[in-house]
Amino acid sequence: MKFLEGITPREYQKEIFENCKDKNCLVVLPTGLGKTLIALMLTIERMRKFPGNKVVFLAPTKPLAEQHLKFFKKHLPELFGDLQLFTGAVKADKRKKIWQIADIIFSTPQCVANDLKKNLYNLEEVCLLIEDEAHRCIKNYDYNFIAKKYKEQAINQRIIGLTASPGSEFSKIKEICKNLSIEDVELRTRKSEDVKKYLQELEFEKILLDFPPEFQEIKHVLTKLFERYVEELKIRKVLWTAPSKIKLIELQKNLMAGIARGNKNFNYLLGVSACASAIKIQHSLELLETQTLLSFNKYLKNLFNQASKKQSRGVVKLVAKPEFNFAFMQSNELLAKNLEHPKIEKILEIVKREIKKNSKAKILIFTQFRETATILSKKLNELKEISSKVFVGQAKKNGSGLSQKEQKKIIEQFSEGKINVLCATCIAEEGLDIPEVNTVIFYETVPSAIRAIQRAGRTARLKKGKLILLLTKKTRDETFYYVSRSREKRMKTAIDNIKEDFKRNGKLEFQKKL
Repeated sequence: MKFLEGITPREYQKEIFENCKDKNCLVVLPTGLGKTLIALMLTIERMRKFPGNKVVFLAPTKPLAEQHLKFFKKHLPELFGDLQLFTGAVKADKRKKIWQIADIIFSTPQCVANDLKKNLYNLEEVCLLIEDEAHRCIKNYDYNFIAKKYKEQAINQRIIGLTASPGSEFSKIKEICKNLSIEDVELRTRKSEDVKKYLQELEFEKILLDFPPEFQEIKHVLTKLFERYVEELKIRKVLWTAPSKIKLIELQKNLMAGIARGNKNFNYLLGVSACASAIKIQHSLELLETQTLLSFNKYLKNLFNQASKKQSRGVVKLVAKPEFNFAFMQSNELLAKNLEHPKIEKILEIVKREIKKNSKAKILIFTQFRETATILSKKLNELKEISSKVFVGQAKKNGSGLSQKEQKKIIEQFSEGKINVLCATCIAEEGLDIPEVNTVIFYETVPSAIRAIQRAGRTARLKKGKLILLLTKKTRDETFYYVSRSREKRMKTAIDNIKEDFKRNGKLEFQKKL
């Protein structure tokens, strides 16, 4: 393609590009399969077609926007156009001036949305709007406000949404398509015929671990206590669904909102307290079953501290329960005997094995909780030939957050081989330019199809890779594993149905149910 430097598009990228030229498309491609190149090809095509018009490339974080800017600079001739990065650090009046001269603007959605609200500029001359991580185009996210303004203001309109997975719910994918005025969906998976030949072999290993009987005893006692709180919520006629953590959090919000509106119903007040306690037990069970005994113990200790400071009457009552005290004392005893969740020992064993096979191997371990990432990294650094770092987001929780500068430095050290094991939370799932890794380990299963696909996409791109999944038997690990697999299948079915709608009617049938 003219103006494209130092890179040759693959056949499936060319095919997707041809469709994106004529329609607003949602491009669904696993991490590492070249969504940004498709965006670049489309940028060249649109700017040649509409000289003097602009392209806006949105990404949810500053490092991701910088990454796209770097890619464009690398593969476009220097004189092709003026490329600029918008961030919160650049003052609004300066952004207004940059907007006048820039041809391609890379930004977080918050920056552009704020500028549009202040009428600093409009999108009239934007011939292409690219929204990366488009699965975020739901509810009140700034992507939707910008897309709406774009549809109102732009003369030469074209929208492209990029994502590794839009999720599994038909209604949510439909909402994304509606918000971006999508006219077609381009889906490829690792198994797609035109993609397979470009990918390296991915070895999958599922490791089943026994849940220790001592842990099972604690789980049994806490589950009984949890069931009593659930029964209370049902008697108070506020809970009608399965008492999952998400449903309980939703219920708590609804009850609190009712009280805030002036509904001081005594039943609601007691319901809020029972709901809060049920959520705390549910969270402690999740830590016990899927994380580490130390994080479980720390969480209970924290609740005792809250109770001693009389921060909440509900917590005071909860920690006074004999079941709660039994769980805490048992975890203290087990830790004193150096007993931990079997996943910890298994991770150490796997990492030793992989580094022994290949001394230059890079390993990425995904876990849900920062506490777990910290515990794992500390244990791994006790091993010979292992240099591990924790890779987490910016939010400062117990002083464990990393600034974007610190994140960048860790990725550089990982890329250079100074670090060979990264223990990461969800920050490493989305978009960031983490170098090719030999092995990805899921410390726990995640029920989200989006997150499972993004995690898995971190290996077997340029060289052979391995995906290892740890799964504790008779715990929510097993449930989440099957939920995630089912949701991935549902995503494919939902997208097929949406494509069928586009093909048949040229638009989405919004009444349709899956």
